[in-house]
Amino acid sequence: MEFIVALVITFMATLVITPFVIKFAIKVGAVDKPNNRKVHTKLMPRLGGLAIYSGFLIGVLAFFPDVLKYWPVLVGGLIIVITGIIDDMKELSAKMKLGGQLLAALITVLGGIKIEFITLPAGNIVEFGYFAIPLTILWIVAITNAINLIDGLDGLAAGVSSIVLLTFSGLAISMGNPTVALLGFMMLGSTLGFLKYNFNPAKIFMGDTGSLFLGYMISSLAVMGLFKNVAVFSLIVPIIILGVPILDTTFAII
Repeated sequence: MEFIVALVITFMATLVITPFVIKFAIKVGAVDKPNNRKVHTKLMPRLGGLAIYSGFLIGVLAFFPDVLKYWPVLVGGLIIVITGIIDDMKELSAKMKLGGQLLAALITVLGGIKIEFITLPAGNIVEFGYFAIPLTILWIVAITNAINLIDGLDGLAAGVSSIVLLTFSGLAISMGNPTVALLGFMMLGSTLGFLKYNFNPAKIFMGDTGSLFLGYMISSLAVMGLFKNVAVFSLIVPIIILGVPILDTTFAII
């Protein structure tokens, strides 16, 4: 019941906040201009990620009285959102965007959220030691960009992310990890609330603020909920769930 309530609260919060974000984005000039490579034919506000983040934050404050306990992922998420907002308003260079992602990932890892080991089917544990830090940073940055790169059609990134978040949350419940499940349902609620305005024809784009934040949270939740305590197959599960953005990113690079 707590998961459902969290989902509903973040859904309603984002549903209410998004129209204000639309007006704000237009006012500050965070808009996507049409050109011959784009489907839309008019100026589109593209700061929708701010609504997703705000809805999620309301859920966190409502359900986690010991909010400072989760500071690594919250601070990392804030850095990602700030990076996205600046990019949606002024279009950062690729190096600056990557720098913001690396900083967010580094803070998350230094806060203790990292892929420390895997358990092989035979029961043997493989410790990553110092490699845990670069491995986790690579994972977070890769998935963050994978979600960012599939954000090309109305509702696509938010739709794929919703499926991923629902799957992660269900797995977290089955594995006895209610914290990750609760965070996942909060993210799911805020993403679904935004989808109301992002389905074709979209009234607002999520922009880099949204796609980077979704990618960051999905990658962080995967580490928190799936990688730390289960067998080696848990490494494959997130990759299968994220198959669409990972393959899309791979083909885009090729």
